[in-house]
Amino acid sequence: MKNRYTYTIAAIALITISSCGDKKSKDAAIAQPPTPVNVVEAKKADAIYYDKYQGTVTALNSVELRSQVGGFITGIFFKEGDVVQKGKPLYEIDRRKYVAAYEQAKANLLSAKANLSKAQKDIDRYNMLLKNDAVARQTVDQATASYEISRSQVAVAQAGVESAATDLSYATIRAPFTGRIGISQVKLGAQVSPGTTLLNTISTGNPIGVDVVINEQNINRFYKLQKASTDITFLLQTADGTIFNKPGKVFAIDRGVSDQTGTIKVRIQFPNADDQLKDGMSCVLQVLNDNSGDRVQIPYKAITEQMGEFFVFVSQDTIAKQVKVQLGPRIQSNVVIMDGVKPGDKIITEGFQRLRDGGKITLGPPAGASGAPAAK
Repeated sequence: MKNRYTYTIAAIALITISSCGDKKSKDAAIAQPPTPVNVVEAKKADAIYYDKYQGTVTALNSVELRSQVGGFITGIFFKEGDVVQKGKPLYEIDRRKYVAAYEQAKANLLSAKANLSKAQKDIDRYNMLLKNDAVARQTVDQATASYEISRSQVAVAQAGVESAATDLSYATIRAPFTGRIGISQVKLGAQVSPGTTLLNTISTGNPIGVDVVINEQNINRFYKLQKASTDITFLLQTADGTIFNKPGKVFAIDRGVSDQTGTIKVRIQFPNADDQLKDGMSCVLQVLNDNSGDRVQIPYKAITEQMGEFFVFVSQDTIAKQVKVQLGPRIQSNVVIMDGVKPGDKIITEGFQRLRDGGKITLGPPAGASGAPAAK
């Protein structure tokens, strides 16, 4: 009986001690000091940002120069890399045999015309004799046939002259349009074959195009930009990071979507008077985002990420409330907030690493922050 009484007293003592310990821990938690934090007010500001597309600079007009007649190069009349005017002679192929062929064709035409003239006189004379029954009808018919043959021979000779003249003209290769010519692929004395030997390439440089590939979901967006683009709709960044400071506009949208990739090519036109952009250069096309405008912005350092979602702590008097936010693009050290924060909200930017939702806070430099007193 005595032992049972002793055990009962011991159990009561343990319960009393345990309850006292729990009370002390709760009191300690309640007495924990608020976390010092720094806050920044969320404000609306002009947010202009761009979507980026990998692009390639391309000439709006580019032609490979090839000879249409064979022979040896006897003349080169340009400086490589210069702008040449439309119609300017660029190359000359040995003209001698083409000149001779042209002269022969003209002689053949003269001969055919002489035969035609004789045939005309014969038929006129035979027709007069036929009226007086002084010649057989068969002779008149033969004269008529000879006349028709002579006339067809004149037509053949005339075509021969035109063909020879064309070949002679092809012996001098001229600029098909005003553009910049490249480095010559042949030298003086080189032999060229019709249609196969590449002589050079000429292309226009001002204006110039930039080709990008977009998903078919963005086609309507670019059609709208084609109708209502502004001077800041398109920006171009070259491979060295330089921003090309000329406005662009939609030049063309390709005729159809690739059934293999679901993409379509779009060509943007830029002025290029200083010849900064070269055909074939790689670049990044920046397209003004439709959500650009007056947007709420906060410092990016205030953002925390948890399992792919983004949060900030908002100061509400002495309490920190955790709020889920939808992020827009970064603008220097700030980030655009599409949803979750309103202008005027006080965003905790320092000290939130030790906070939980509903935790107590006080304004002031967080422990360990720049300018905060060191712990002793």
